[in-house]
Order: sequence, then C-alpha cells, then structure tokens
Amino acid sequence: MSHHGQPPRFAPTIQEIETLALGALARLPETFRDHLSDVVLFVEEFADPAILKEMEIGDPYGLTGLYTGRPVGHEPQTGDTPPTVHLFRRPLLDEWVETGVPLDALITHVVVHEIGHHFGLSDLDMHVLEDMVGS
Repeated sequence: MSHHGQPPRFAPTIQEIETLALGALARLPETFRDHLSDVVLFVEEFADPAILKEMEIGDPYGLTGLYTGRPVGHEPQTGDTPPTVHLFRRPLLDEWVETGVPLDALITHVVVHEIGHHFGLSDLDMHVLEDMVGS
C-alpha cells in the first residue's frame, strides 16, 4: 500500500542492477574502459552453489560479486573464456538494506572491485579508482 500518493516500492530488478553496473563501468577512466571490451557482465540472483563451495562461502548472501578470467597483461591461453564480472542481486540488495549505503554507490563499489581484479590492482588502487568513478 502506498502512502500519500507515492508509488509502491519494489526491489530493483536484475535489469535495473545491470543498468547501475553499466553506468559505473561507463564512469571508469578511458584508460581502463579501453581494456574492457572483452569483459562480459552478468547479473544473477545468487552465485552458483558450486562456486560458493569452491570459495568456501557457506552463506549464499556472502558473495556480492565475482571476477573470473585472466587479468590484463597475462598471456592468453588456448581455451580461455572471456573474462567475466558477475554481480549477485539478492546479496547486493541484502547488503544495501543492512548498510544503508545508496544502491548505486554499493554497486559501483562492487563493480570497481571486480574490475580491479581484471587489472591486477591492489585493494588500495581499487579504492583510488572507486573514488575516481564515484556514483
């Protein structure tokens, strides 16, 4: 039921999360964006149970994003699949509600962190890049 004529509030959809993530990617400095053409973005409800098991994460809400692939500068190997960034909608929404961090800022944080793995950045470098991207 809406209050005082306001529309009802619904959790953002996979498509809305993807739009926010693509916006974060678009705000990356050009020198980074130039190396992202082969990175594939996926937004899913949760990480695959096999991935959680492999990473020794018992709670499916414990993983908000994941980078897989060979980082920039590493020699490609036969059979390599394109690098991917996976965002997991339900854990992101859970963290959003628990922390009160604006959703666009949270998604930007996770996207920058996962893209940072693509470039082999340290955690400190990722924080600097996140400050450059903002939300």
